[in-house]
Amino acid sequence: MTSGFFQEWGEAGIVQIPISMAPPLRQVNSYLLRGPEGVTIIDPGPRTAATEREWGEILRELRLRPGDITSIVLTHHHPDHFGMAGYLQSLTQAAVYMSARSYEESERMWGQGSTVDAALPALFRQHGMPGEWLHQLPAHLRSFIGQVTPFPEVTFVEEGSSILMGGRSWEPVMSGGHAPGHLSFYDQGRRVMICGDAVLPQISPNISLVPDSEPYPLQSFIDGLERLGAYDVSMAFPGHRSPFDYFDERIRLLIQHHEQRLERMERLLQEVPLTGFEVCKTLFGTKLGIHQMRFAMSETLAHLLELVRQGRAAMEETGGDAGFRFRALQQTYKI
Repeated sequence: MTSGFFQEWGEAGIVQIPISMAPPLRQVNSYLLRGPEGVTIIDPGPRTAATEREWGEILRELRLRPGDITSIVLTHHHPDHFGMAGYLQSLTQAAVYMSARSYEESERMWGQGSTVDAALPALFRQHGMPGEWLHQLPAHLRSFIGQVTPFPEVTFVEEGSSILMGGRSWEPVMSGGHAPGHLSFYDQGRRVMICGDAVLPQISPNISLVPDSEPYPLQSFIDGLERLGAYDVSMAFPGHRSPFDYFDERIRLLIQHHEQRLERMERLLQEVPLTGFEVCKTLFGTKLGIHQMRFAMSETLAHLLELVRQGRAAMEETGGDAGFRFRALQQTYKI
């Protein structure tokens, strides 16, 4: 049954609620579960004036009072999932749950002591990004702070434990690559996985290299997919797009997608050594806004470092303005 705001998945006991966010995705899925313990909200979206209005309308339509919300569960630290948690906590007094690793990453990216607005441009400069892009990054990164303010008070969720949502016990499953400490939640009885951005049905989650975070994010992402693939899942509820019933197949296709991208980069490097930005331009072009260019550059570096980790490429100093470039270690590419 569909309303103006939400879709009810009765067999899974889940209400899917689309929350507004910036293009290109435009919407993030929040999920609501009712149980004897109270109402749980998963991933309430970014905090903006529009989403504050949306949540007020959602609560009215669902006939919920603020005190009915007893827990807010976060799959990961990105503003489109984490952002409204502190604001909603101030309205409802609900407990907020996420992994300690994910909270650490939120502090790294958006906390008061964050230096990512300087560290990320410095990293990109080392890999050849020109000044026309670099000078846009600090303000772009700081623009997310309002979407995550205030930070919530958090209770940490650990693997090997369980969390009660909708009157049922859910197993947390940790993965990384897209977001360190990302938690998916599995209901064994119903064979349901709430998977955030760990597995998306139509697009590939961005895999980003971030200063002082995971050194090999693509390896972490693939390891996480293999862990998730061990679960018997009949229906998956993702952070973006529609719930889907081909979880195993989607995991297989995502792993294949990234291996194909590694192979393409390896072929490029066999032709001539390249900086990270030169590879990024070839793969993604430059007709992007700063948000998408940041993702493209971080994803390019994640893949190049995976080639280095696997012994398929080397990173070497250039002696020029760009600190590093990459070259293939094999001269003949084999399919």
